[in-house]
Amino acid sequence: MSDTDVLWLRRDLRLHDSPALAAAAAADELLAVYCFDPREYGDRPFGGRDSFRYRKTGAHRVRFRREAVADLRERLRERGGELLVRHERPERALRTVADAVDADTVHYHTRPSPEEMGVEEAVREQFRNRPTATERHWGHTLYHVDDLPVRYTEIQDTYTPFRNTVEAGAEVREPLETPELPPTPATEPSPGEIPTPETLGVEPATPDDRGVHPFPGGESAALDRLESWMWDGDNLRSYRDTRNGMVGPDYSSKFSPYLNEGCLSPRYVKREVDRYEAERVSNDDTYWLVFELLWRDFFQFQVAKHGATFFERPGIRDREIDWADPETDPKAASQFRRWCEGATGIPFVDANMVELNQTGYVSNRGRQIAASFLANNLRIDWRRGAAYFERRLVDYDPASNYGNWAYIAGVGNDSRNRHFDVSSQAEKYDPDGTFVRRWLPALSDVPADAVHEPWTLTPAQQRRHGVELGIDYPEPVVDLEASYEKLP
Repeated sequence: MSDTDVLWLRRDLRLHDSPALAAAAAADELLAVYCFDPREYGDRPFGGRDSFRYRKTGAHRVRFRREAVADLRERLRERGGELLVRHERPERALRTVADAVDADTVHYHTRPSPEEMGVEEAVREQFRNRPTATERHWGHTLYHVDDLPVRYTEIQDTYTPFRNTVEAGAEVREPLETPELPPTPATEPSPGEIPTPETLGVEPATPDDRGVHPFPGGESAALDRLESWMWDGDNLRSYRDTRNGMVGPDYSSKFSPYLNEGCLSPRYVKREVDRYEAERVSNDDTYWLVFELLWRDFFQFQVAKHGATFFERPGIRDREIDWADPETDPKAASQFRRWCEGATGIPFVDANMVELNQTGYVSNRGRQIAASFLANNLRIDWRRGAAYFERRLVDYDPASNYGNWAYIAGVGNDSRNRHFDVSSQAEKYDPDGTFVRRWLPALSDVPADAVHEPWTLTPAQQRRHGVELGIDYPEPVVDLEASYEKLP
């Protein structure tokens, strides 16, 4: 009697280095399934204490995800396999598919966020006391959870001690090769169609030529990007110096959408870094990419350790701050709306928010500036900003997004205040105003010495440079310098 296994794909849309696929491919027959879960789209409650409603998954990530699913389907078909696509809750779709093919086991990769764990539990519950087993695998971090020097519940809550402990006491496993695929079951159900953005309740994404990268979705694009950036462009040798850039495709790796949607394995990236160091150069710059992969691990294990507390307003530090609430405070509501739209009147903040809205991507430095301004200068509930990023980002990951926001808001993995001086950051990272003018055309003729603080221009200077504050570009939503005085 032959074994038939089902592979439930989630944010693991690749064939290389996939523990769940490797296990499922050992069966006599294999069928892969991906579900566009309706709960991930549209207007949803944040959940927990002091909840609010927000839109979860926006146009840019939907576009990327649809392309990634289509690419994986094609890669499976090239190898004689198939990918079933369903637009329904996984717990319902998987039971129907498993029953149709008389599946022995459903394999999948686990994820640590409470929301994703809840979906896993719903799937497992469907098969409880039934002949089909479920088997989960760990496959999205650089270091495997079982290889940590201590249990994940005991890892340090600050990055540097965590990094030192892990690097001294654990090894990164070798990535798995893509396995040979067994045939699909003879009773294979209909493959199904990839739902359109409109079906998912999302407006289609509109390309913007000003974006730093088009981010085509899928494993094929991920491997091409790694090859072109690391090897063809030889960009790894100077990565630490360029990583805080703002304009251009190669100042950073742009791997994050592929890592977060599972099109690219961090262990595969590490192996390529090792090969690059052996064949070309090994220095602080080449190490820095691994350093950032470990940052990503840190937040994954922090979510596994702290669970829902990681996403609560007081954070893991249980720190109560008098946050303004846009639901009840009209001033906060107006400020939050202007922050979302990139219309705060603070150019360095606005340019980053416009880039985010138009492309789904913004640099690491830009994210920090925008987050710090909302949480520290406006003192608006940090979860509102994190939820807005969740909607807009093409490279959204629950652990990294909410972990970084909580960190900057002062309720997360650091005991220091993490506010940024917007003006000094603008002068350092956009000294001639190129980035601001790229995204805020109203300021295109403002000189470098005023483009980051246009409110300093006299009315005559404004007329000379073609910008009238309050008409062509907004007045500042807050007195920037005075807002720092409110910080603890």
